[in-house]
Amino acid sequence: MTELADLPATELRRLYLAGETRPSEVIDQVLARAKVWEPRIKPFTQVMADQARASARQSDQRHADGEPLGVLDGIPVTLKENIATAGDPYRMGSAATPETTSPQDAPAAARLREDGAVIFAKTTMPDFGMMTSGLSSLNETTRNAWNPAWNPGGSSAGAGAAAAAGIGPIHLGTDIGGSVRLPADWCGVAGLKPSFGRIPVSPPYYGRCIGPLARSVGDLALAMSVVSRPDDRDHMSLPAADLAWTEIAVATLDSRRIGLCTDAGAGPTPEPAIVAAVEAAARALEAQGATIVPVASLIDPPLLDGLDRFWRMRSRLDLEALGPESGARALPHILAWTAPAAHYSGAQVFTGFSAMDGMAQSVAKAFGDLDFLLCPVAPISTYSAEAASPFGPDEGLAHIGFTAPFNMSGHPAISVPWSTAEDGRPIGIQLVARRHRDLDVLGLALAAEQLRPPQPAWPS
Repeated sequence: MTELADLPATELRRLYLAGETRPSEVIDQVLARAKVWEPRIKPFTQVMADQARASARQSDQRHADGEPLGVLDGIPVTLKENIATAGDPYRMGSAATPETTSPQDAPAAARLREDGAVIFAKTTMPDFGMMTSGLSSLNETTRNAWNPAWNPGGSSAGAGAAAAAGIGPIHLGTDIGGSVRLPADWCGVAGLKPSFGRIPVSPPYYGRCIGPLARSVGDLALAMSVVSRPDDRDHMSLPAADLAWTEIAVATLDSRRIGLCTDAGAGPTPEPAIVAAVEAAARALEAQGATIVPVASLIDPPLLDGLDRFWRMRSRLDLEALGPESGARALPHILAWTAPAAHYSGAQVFTGFSAMDGMAQSVAKAFGDLDFLLCPVAPISTYSAEAASPFGPDEGLAHIGFTAPFNMSGHPAISVPWSTAEDGRPIGIQLVARRHRDLDVLGLALAAEQLRPPQPAWPS
């Protein structure tokens, strides 16, 4: 019999409304599962068990009275450590930061509480969210639930690991260069980077998005219906829109034009198994009526190099602001990656900053009149859990050529599990819709879920 902790949020919501189970029963199972998995994969910075049980009991009563607050009332949810929750530590995954707590909920956290969601844990991230890894100078290494020797990716490392382990159905992460989609890819779950500005962020920044991870695409849509509500703290957010998040249907593919791109234009050549998975997805979509159009590449090396320079300088200034003694406590990989920025000229930093707009223009050109793009999430599958990055500090961003461009262009992009490598490592595909067409990309992702090969049983 399927355990309550394994059920998607969409099914839990139905059971709550039908009176067939209660939120307090579900959170007890989720917390029990967290206790078992925690020593093995270390996905959390904190688990708020007492607070979660109290919240679940309040939800029990609202459902008994027939007055749930919203679609997520009673649904267990985790938040990445850099999505602030009032009174909880806010350390950005780094021992370099001071021991501070958040004075108030971030916009996404506030919307979840208003809807009755049961926030039960905060998930791990690497230092400042600037690595695709489960390593952190502050927390123990987060590992992949499929195999603890594998990296979960990052920077939403704990969110990806917890989602794969079934420790709650919905996990919110953040994504400025692939930090939701990469762990989703390597942990074998679904992860959405919505249109830039769709979910209010505090503090906002160029390319920075909040996005959900879950075992199913339907749960991503359910989460979006709540966390996309407006908040005045984000001056870069999109205008409020009444989108039918909970009514998304499988996309009809007749007459839809999908660009197939297996070359990011920068970074390493994708592994053959990854290319094979993306091409198999293209054939499956074509069989349903889509027209597949080859796309040569997304960006060129100078754009990825420029973004790398700008982010190195930004991160170096963040470390310097903490003071030399505190800054030195950051992970050695971060210190090595930011060191060259000390010698950058103003022109190098400016052209690096300009690479963000250059990427946006390059993606727009690649998209042309297409409805969607289909490409890898990353050129490699997951790697050692002990490593800070797939590559050394000199090539710190080499692996984000398929993800970062869509942060800079603002397009909604989603990672959907498709197949596995010979050794069982998950392989996802990335689907991208036109700007602000978040519902479209979710509809295509629902179609991909139905068309993909049989998936392995979840790790247990």
